[in-house]
Amino acid sequence: MLMEEQNSSGEEEGSREKGVLYRWQGYSCRVTPERLLLARPVLHAALGTSHGLLLTDGHVYSFGEQPWKRVESLPAGPVIESVLSGQRVISVSAGSYHCSALTEDGLIHMWGENSHGQCGVSGMDQVSSPTPVSVVDGETHPPQLVRVLNVACGAQHTLALSRKHEVWAWGSGCQLGLVTSVFPVWKPQKVEHLVGRYVDQIACGGFHSLALVQILAPPEDSQQARDRCGQCKQSLFTMTDKDDHVIISDEHYCPLGVELNDSKEGRRSGQSSPAQTPQSKNSSPHFEVSPLSSKNICEGSSVGSQKNTRSQEAQPDPSLTETGHASHRQTKSTPYPDEQALQDYLKRISDQTFAEQAEAPSLGGSHPPSHQSSLTCPFRSDQSDELTLRPSSPALSGTDSITASSRQRCASNTTTDRKHSTSDDSSQHSSVDGGICISDLVISNGCLFESCEDGVGPTGMDFCPGDPLQGKKSTSLTDITLEDTEAHNRRGSLPGFSPVSPSGSHRINHLRAAVGAVTTTSTSESRNLLPSLYTEVWSWGRGQEGQLGHGDYLPRLQPLCIKSLSKKEVVKITAGANHSLALTAQCQVYSWGSDKFGQLGRMNAPSTVPNLTMISEGIRVWDVAAGQTHTLLLADGDCYQPILYYSGEQVLESTDNDNPLSRTYTQTPTLLPFCMNIGYVSKVFGGGLNCLALADQNAMGFIATIHELASAERKFYCTLSKVKSGILSPLLARTSLALSLGPSSMLLFQEMAGSFSKLCHLMGQHSVSLTNFLQRGKVIKTLVLIKNTDIFMDTYKEYCDPVGNFLVMGGFQSLLKPSQECFGKKLELIQTLLESKEKNTLPYDLLVNLFYMPLQHLHGYNRLLLKLAHCFEVSTEEYEWIQNGCSKYEDLARLVSKQRRDAEATFSFWKNFKGKNSDSLRKPSRRLVCESNNKALALQNAGRFSASWFILFNDVLAHAQGTIPSKKLFSSHYVYPLATLWVEPISDKNVGQHGLKLTTPEDSFVVLATSPLEKGKWLRAINQAIEGVLAVGLNGRIRVSRSSQKGEPPVSRTSTYTFSKEGRLKDATYEGRWLSGKLHGKGTLKWPDGTVYCGTFKNGLEDGFGDFMMPNTTFNKFERYQGHWKEGKIHGFGKFWYASGEVYEGSFRDNMRHGHGMLRSGKLASPSSSSVFVGQWVQGKRTGYGVCDDFSRGEKYIGMWLDDQRHGDGVVITQFGLYYEGNFCNNKMMGNGTLLCDDDTVFEGEFSEDWTLCGKGVLFMPNGDSLDGVFDGHWGAGLRVAGTFTKPFEALRRERKIPVAGQHAVPAEEKWKAVFDECWSRLGCETPGEGVHEKAWENIAIALTARRRQPRDRPKEPSRSQTKMLESLEVIPHHVGPVTADSYNNIRRYLMKACDTPLHPLGWLLETLVTVYRMTYVGVGSNRRLLQQAVEEIQSYLTHIFQIVRFLFPGLPEDGGFILDSSSSSDEGTDPLNSSTHLETPQQG
Repeated sequence: MLMEEQNSSGEEEGSREKGVLYRWQGYSCRVTPERLLLARPVLHAALGTSHGLLLTDGHVYSFGEQPWKRVESLPAGPVIESVLSGQRVISVSAGSYHCSALTEDGLIHMWGENSHGQCGVSGMDQVSSPTPVSVVDGETHPPQLVRVLNVACGAQHTLALSRKHEVWAWGSGCQLGLVTSVFPVWKPQKVEHLVGRYVDQIACGGFHSLALVQILAPPEDSQQARDRCGQCKQSLFTMTDKDDHVIISDEHYCPLGVELNDSKEGRRSGQSSPAQTPQSKNSSPHFEVSPLSSKNICEGSSVGSQKNTRSQEAQPDPSLTETGHASHRQTKSTPYPDEQALQDYLKRISDQTFAEQAEAPSLGGSHPPSHQSSLTCPFRSDQSDELTLRPSSPALSGTDSITASSRQRCASNTTTDRKHSTSDDSSQHSSVDGGICISDLVISNGCLFESCEDGVGPTGMDFCPGDPLQGKKSTSLTDITLEDTEAHNRRGSLPGFSPVSPSGSHRINHLRAAVGAVTTTSTSESRNLLPSLYTEVWSWGRGQEGQLGHGDYLPRLQPLCIKSLSKKEVVKITAGANHSLALTAQCQVYSWGSDKFGQLGRMNAPSTVPNLTMISEGIRVWDVAAGQTHTLLLADGDCYQPILYYSGEQVLESTDNDNPLSRTYTQTPTLLPFCMNIGYVSKVFGGGLNCLALADQNAMGFIATIHELASAERKFYCTLSKVKSGILSPLLARTSLALSLGPSSMLLFQEMAGSFSKLCHLMGQHSVSLTNFLQRGKVIKTLVLIKNTDIFMDTYKEYCDPVGNFLVMGGFQSLLKPSQECFGKKLELIQTLLESKEKNTLPYDLLVNLFYMPLQHLHGYNRLLLKLAHCFEVSTEEYEWIQNGCSKYEDLARLVSKQRRDAEATFSFWKNFKGKNSDSLRKPSRRLVCESNNKALALQNAGRFSASWFILFNDVLAHAQGTIPSKKLFSSHYVYPLATLWVEPISDKNVGQHGLKLTTPEDSFVVLATSPLEKGKWLRAINQAIEGVLAVGLNGRIRVSRSSQKGEPPVSRTSTYTFSKEGRLKDATYEGRWLSGKLHGKGTLKWPDGTVYCGTFKNGLEDGFGDFMMPNTTFNKFERYQGHWKEGKIHGFGKFWYASGEVYEGSFRDNMRHGHGMLRSGKLASPSSSSVFVGQWVQGKRTGYGVCDDFSRGEKYIGMWLDDQRHGDGVVITQFGLYYEGNFCNNKMMGNGTLLCDDDTVFEGEFSEDWTLCGKGVLFMPNGDSLDGVFDGHWGAGLRVAGTFTKPFEALRRERKIPVAGQHAVPAEEKWKAVFDECWSRLGCETPGEGVHEKAWENIAIALTARRRQPRDRPKEPSRSQTKMLESLEVIPHHVGPVTADSYNNIRRYLMKACDTPLHPLGWLLETLVTVYRMTYVGVGSNRRLLQQAVEEIQSYLTHIFQIVRFLFPGLPEDGGFILDSSSSSDEGTDPLNSSTHLETPQQG
C-alpha cells in the first residue's frame, strides 16, 4: 500500500484534488486512513474479502491478496490489469474472491476464484486474468447478446442487471434464484421470477441476493378486487367470532402459490409470497412443486424436502444461534380436506400451463414459459386500488362527497404509462412522478395517510392515499417482455398491503369507480430524468442469519418481496456477508440480518426484519456500504462537509495474522473523527474488514458548493416529509376537520395538501438525483436543477396557488382550532419544524409560515446557484447556463413573494369588507389590486346621496353602490370582468382632466379621479390587471402578450362573456374576438335555447361567413344556415336547412332569399324530394325567370315568376309528353296559348285554369287537317267543340302555317340574369360591364384566398397540385398591348384553370350554369320541343361569358375579331386563332 507522497508536478497535484481514495479498518480513534496514490483520479472501487479493485479513467487496478494470479509475490500497491486497457471500463465489482469489470458497451470481464462457477468460465477453478463472459438470451431467435448495466458479486455467485432491467445469474447456490438443481451454473441464466419487473439495482451478500424494483403504474383496465383466491377458490377473508366482536383477517395463503389471470393478457403475471412475522405465528406453508429440495440447493439450510404434495411449515426456534444451526418443526398445513384433492388441483394447473405454452405464439411473445412456481400465495387485492387505509380509519363516504371539481382534477391528472429509459446508468434513471393529489379523491371522514410503521418517525411515504396496489401477487409462468408495445401487459411490483376489511375494500372500489382510475405517473416526460421513489426490495438465497428480511431464518429459492420496505422509498441497497442494508430517500437506513458484531447499528431489535439503525437526530445518511462484519455510513451533519459513521466490529492490530479480529464492536454507529480531514467524501465502499472512502478536495469552492446544495436539498426533503406525516396526516385523519373548515375550505385544504405531496415527492427525487450527481462525474450539464428548470418551476407554481387560495378564504383561521387540538395550543411541533427562533410567534402565523415554508426554499436555489456560478469563468458556457437558471429561480421567488403579499392583503380586505353579498365576490383565486376606500374614484353624474366604491381585483372590477355614504351599507354591486373591460383616459371640458372612460360589452361609464396622480394610478393598475388576465388566455396557459410599448393592453383580444341585459343577446354567451367592447372577428355565440352562431363578427354584429343553428319548436328540430352575413343579417351566398325539410342554396339579402338560388322541398329535401325550384328570388319570393320541377305532379315549369306565383311567359312540360306554352297569371295559364302533343297534334287558342281549353281556338291535326271553333274541356278527357273542320288540298296544306314551340317562351337573353348579375357582383361591378378592371382582379384574388381557407369548400385537404393551381389563380396575369397568339394561349390556359375551380368567379359561374341547364333540360325537360330553346340558351351563355372575359382581358378582340400572329410559335400551334371560333364553338369535355 502506497502512502501519500509529495509531488512537484502541478498536473498530477491538480488531478489528485478529485477522486482521492482512503483506506482504513475499524473505528478506533487511533485509526488513520491511508491514501491510495494513483496517477489519475479514482472513479469507482470495490472490495472483496482480502482484495480490492480501483477504476480510473481508462485503467483498472487490483490490490490485496490475489491467489489466482499465480505469481510468487505481488507488489504492495495497486497493480494495473493490463488486459482491460482500452476496454473503456465504467464500473468494477468484487465478490469474496472473484472480480468483475463492466465496459461501456455492456460487456463483462471476470477473473478470480471460479470453483463454484462464479466467474462464468467453464472448466477452470481459477481465472487468472480478466476474461470476457457473454450473457446471451437463448430464448430469442436468433440468440441475442444481452447488454449489461451493472454487476454484483457474492461469495459463490454473480448477478448481472441488463439494460432491459432483467436479472441474470450464474455460480452456485439458491442465491441465484434459478429453477435448477445442477450446480455450478456456468452460463448466465435469466432469473425468471423477476421477468416483467423493472429491476433498478442489484446487490450480493455472501450467500444471498437483493434487488431493488421500481413499482410500475397500474393498468387502466384493472380488474375489480375479488373475494376468493383465483386458484384454490378459498375465501381471501376469514371472520372469527369472539365474545363481543368479530375478527376479520385477510391472511390467506394459497397452498400452491400460483395464480393466473383469466385473460390471456393477465396470464403474464408476477409471483410473490407474503412476509412472515417472526415469533408470532407459523410461517407460511412452502409447497414444493419440483423435486428440488432446499437442502440440495442451499447448503447449510436445515429445511428438508418433502414429497411433491407435502407442505411444510417452519417456525424459527427461540434457541436458534447466530450461525443459523437449528432444527425446524414440520407440520401439515393445507386448506384441502385430503391429499387427493391437492393432487387433482395440481393436475389442473399443469394442464393449464401446457395450454398456455400452446397459446404463447398467438400472444406475440417470443419467450417460452418458465418452469418455476411460487412457494406461497400472496395476498389478493384489487389490481388498481388507489387507497390503502389503516385499520383504524373511519369508513369512506360514498360518492356524495365527490364534487364536480374533483372529477375534473381526476380527469386532468390521469396520465399514461411511463416509458422506460435504456441509459447505461447502473441505478435509477426513470421515475414514476409525484403521485395523485389529495384533492383528486375528495373523501370526508377518511384518513388518506398511512401511519408510520414500527413506531418510528416519518417513513417517507408519499402523501398520496397509499401507493397503488401494483398488479396481482401471483406467479409468473411465462416471460413478460418490457417492449413499449406491450406496456399494458406489464406487471407492477408488489407494495405492502395494509389490512382492509372486505366492506372497506368494496367502498374503495366504489369510490374509485366514481372518480375514475387515477394513476400516479406524471404527464411530463422530462420527469423520467429523476430517480423513482416507488420501489420495493426483493431478496432470495440463504436466510440462516435473517439476512433476507422476511421475519424468519428460512432460505428462499426465488426472489420474494420484503413487504415492510415497500413504501419506504428505498433508493439504494447493499449487502455484507450476512446482513443487508437499505437506504431511503429520507436519509434513513434499514438493516437486517446478522448482528453478531453490531453491524446492524441498533440494539434490542429483531434482526430478521428491516429496522432503522440508531442515528442521532439531525444526521442524514446518503450513502451506505457493507463489509463482512461492519457497516459504513456517509451522512450530513451540522456542516456541509460529509461525515462518516462506522458500525460493526473493531479491528485491532495483531501479530497473529490468522485471527486479527477482536471481539469488541459498536452498539450503535460511531462517528469516525478523521472524516473531516480527508476532504469532501462522495462515496464509500466496504468489503472484508476494509473500508474505502472516495473524496474530493474543494477546488475553487465548486465541490463545497455542490455538497452544500445536495445537503440542503436532503434536509429540505426530510423536513417536508415530517410535515406531511406529522402535520398533514393527523389533520386529515380528524373526522371533525370538515366541520371546522366547511365544504369549500375543506376542498381547498385537500387541494393544497395534494400539491404539497407533489412538491414533496419532487424534492425527494431531486435529493436522490443530487446524490447521484455527486457520485457520477459532477458535470454541470447533467444537473437537473439547471437542465430541467420547468419541472421545478411548474411544481412550485402549482403549490403556490392553492396555499394562497386557502389563505384568502380564511382557511388558516379555521384550521387553527383543529391544529391546536392536535398539536397543543402553542403548536410546539410546528415551531420545531420551522426551526423558528422567535418564541412569541402567534399560532396563526406559525400555521401560515409552515405552509409557505416550502416556497422560501427558492431563495436557497438562487443563492447556491449564484455561488456555483462564481466557480466558473464568466466566458464559459457553464457560467451562462447557471446564470440563466439562477435568474429563473430569482424571478420565481420574487413572484411567489408577491403572490403571498397579495393573498395576505386580500384576506385583510375581506375581513374588513362590510358590504352585502360579499360571498358572491369572494373567490379563492381572486386577489385585491386596489380599491377606492378614500373616495379616490367616483362615478360621473352620481346622485347627491349615492356612494360608490370601486374595487379592482385581478380578474374583475367591482362597483359597489349605496344610498348612504357609508361602506357598511352598500346594497348592490356590479361586476365587470377585466377580459372584456376597456379603459381610456379622457380630457374633456365637461368632464375635467381626471376622467377615465370604462367600456364593457353592455355598458359604458366615466369615473372621475381626485387628482392626476390618482388617475394615473388607477389607469396603470387596471391596464396591468387586464394584461394579467389576457396573458393567461382562455385555456389557462400563459401566452405571449401583444400589448403596446406603452403598457396598454391590446384593444383587440379574445375572451368569453355572458350577456345579462335585455335584448337579443340576453343570457347569450360569446367566446371569441373583441374590439373595444364589441364582438369583432371570429367567435361563437350561444343562447340558452340552443341557438348557436359560429363565424365572424364586425362591430358587434354577425358579418362575414358564419354557421347558424336555431331550434324550431313547431317541428322540434333545428334549422341551420351556413353562409354569409352582413350587419347582423343573412346576406350573400349561403345554404339554409329548414326544419320543414326544405333546403335552399343561393343568395340572400336582409335575412330573405334574394337573387339566384335553388330550393328543394319535400321529405327532408332528399334527391327524391317532391319539387325543386331554381331561379331568381326577390325579397324571399320567386320573382323573375326560374324553373320548377314538380315531381309529385310530374310536370316542369320553365318561365317567369312573380311573388311566388307563375306570372308571365312560360312553358309547362308534363311527364306524358304534353307541351304547354303561353302567358301565366296568378299561377295559371290564361288567355292565348299553345299545346303540342307527342303525335304532333297542336292546339292554339284560349285556356283557362288547370289547362282547360275554354274559348276560341284551332286544333291542327298531324296530317294537316284542322278544326276551328269554340273548345271546352280537358285535353285527353273529351272535348266539346263547336266549329268548322277543314281538310285542305295538298297545295293549301303546304302553305298553311302550323304553330311551333317557342312563341310564348322566355327569350334566351332574358334567362338567368340573376346568375350573371351575381358573377358581376363578385367581380365588384354593380351592373354588367361597368366597373374597374383592377378592382375585379383584386376581388378574384381575395375570394380565392378567403374561400380557400374555409373548410366548407374542401371536405378533404386539397392535394399539392390543387393548392398550386389555386395559388397560380391568385396571381393577376398581365399583358401589354393587343393580344397575340402567345398571350392568347396564356389567357386560354388561365381560363381553363379558372373554369375548373369553383372558388373562382368564372368557375362558380360555369358550375352554376351547368346546374341550371341540367335542371331545365334533363329529366322531364328532355322534350324535343325544347331543342331550339336549349341551343339558343347555350349561345346566350357564351355571349355573357365572353363579355365577362373581355372585361377581365380588355386586349381581346371583339366577337368575330382576329388574334394577331406572333413571331414565335405557341405551345399549342402557330396558326392564327379566331376568337369567335374558339370561344363560341363548344368543345367536348
